[in-house]
Amino acid sequence: MPKKAKEIIDLSSTLTDIWRVLSEGEREIVRKNVRFVHYKKNETIYIEDEQPKDLMVLLKGKVKIYKSGVGGRSQIIRMIRPIQYFGYRAFFAREPYVTAASAFETSTVCLISMLVIEDMLRQNGVLALFFIHLLSLDLGVADNRVVNLTQKHVRGRLAESLIFLKESYGLEEDGATINIYLAREDLANLSNMTTANAIRTLSNFVNERIISLDGRKIKIIDEDKLMKISNIG
Repeated sequence: MPKKAKEIIDLSSTLTDIWRVLSEGEREIVRKNVRFVHYKKNETIYIEDEQPKDLMVLLKGKVKIYKSGVGGRSQIIRMIRPIQYFGYRAFFAREPYVTAASAFETSTVCLISMLVIEDMLRQNGVLALFFIHLLSLDLGVADNRVVNLTQKHVRGRLAESLIFLKESYGLEEDGATINIYLAREDLANLSNMTTANAIRTLSNFVNERIISLDGRKIKIIDEDKLMKISNIG
């Protein structure tokens, strides 16, 4: 079971984007309704067909948004990083979640009732534009992923996933190792391919000296070549 975080978190420095467009009265409403929840690695945050209730903001850790597919396979739709908002689209659509979310590592999530958010949206046009902007960005990302995951070949899809992970989570102190350690199955699910194809393609990238592997650690050796493979598809 997830557990509530006990520490005091400064909302003005964590929810900066929302905080600056709220009135002092609205900020006080958020303070009274906010919850902070810790999730353990692989712990479920929400599931498909569950009714949405909260706006979620990842404060610490990594979260994956995924959907069950044919034959029990999962497709990773998005990887969430701090500070990103998620879990709210289904509420606005007045439908259950069509995806699921789980903590990829120990994570802290801020939750605010969507009923509270909706009430503020009716009074605050700038806040409404903020969420329209978020939804528009997410739609653009989703459109691009649909095209890339269906039209690119295996090498292009895997190269794109590695670049996406690097841009999302950055690199370790060596300036080359991607700062997230994915199991081969998760990397395959992110790239819309079988685990066997992911393992085979990673090995080919190693042989071509594009990357190097150390367990789940992936070190980018030739980013230009990786970008070229992604762009060619």
